[in-house]
Amino acid sequence: MTAISPLRWPAEALWQAIDPILPGFTVEVLPQIDSTSSELMRRARAGLAAPTLLVAEEQTAGHGRLGRGWRSSGQASLTFSLGLALNPADWQGLSLAAGLAVAESLHEGIALKWPNDLWQQGRKLGGILIETTALPGGADAGGAGRYVVIGIGLNITPAQQVLQALTHEPDAPDAPDAPAVSGVPPAWLQSLLPGITAPAALERVALPLVRAVQAFAHVGFAPFEARFAARDALAGRTVRLSDGTQGQAEGVDATGALRVRTAAGVQRITSGEISVRLTTGA
Repeated sequence: MTAISPLRWPAEALWQAIDPILPGFTVEVLPQIDSTSSELMRRARAGLAAPTLLVAEEQTAGHGRLGRGWRSSGQASLTFSLGLALNPADWQGLSLAAGLAVAESLHEGIALKWPNDLWQQGRKLGGILIETTALPGGADAGGAGRYVVIGIGLNITPAQQVLQALTHEPDAPDAPDAPAVSGVPPAWLQSLLPGITAPAALERVALPLVRAVQAFAHVGFAPFEARFAARDALAGRTVRLSDGTQGQAEGVDATGALRVRTAAGVQRITSGEISVRLTTGA
């Protein structure tokens, strides 16, 4: 029989590290919620727009880009959302800057797939979802921008291991955590960092994430461009867009737009609602 130890979250340490650069910052850890991002969006729309890091040990109705579901369990995955007021000149590229901060704070072997996925050796390790809403008091609250919620999910360990320990059944089915990409099983962080837990991963990424988001608000994506290129999972690969267009990915530009060379020339893809997939054998 395998026992699973209770998770110990570094809430106090994170608050002490982040509050000096993000006044009013709070950290909350919940045992279960439908979605950390949905909760922060609900609070912001109700007038509660304090900078908050909200963590859920279990997320029952998480969602990713294009409405894809993402259910998680605390032992097998890390799911959290960062909410704060932000006023960048251009929102384009925020998910790339956030993903870069997460990847750089964890391991050199983590790649980034435009616009919001973290990959490890061609398999999905995690994802990022950006949502915004008007701040209390008006659409821009006197020039303060909008309230942004950055939701992040990371696979920590193969879900089957956790489920077996909980049920004591040797052949328990896989838990429905991060979905596979095009039929490829998802990756997990412990394959890169053996023994790492969800709390330890959060402790690594939270402060770099806040710093990256604040830097993005001041200077945009351009200073992140070269560092993103070093981890770009699509560069030089043949991709197919959701409209059927096929071409070769040529990296991102200084605004965070994806460049794809097609038969008609280079297209700049700026909308995250356009799906970009690698073609077979690319």
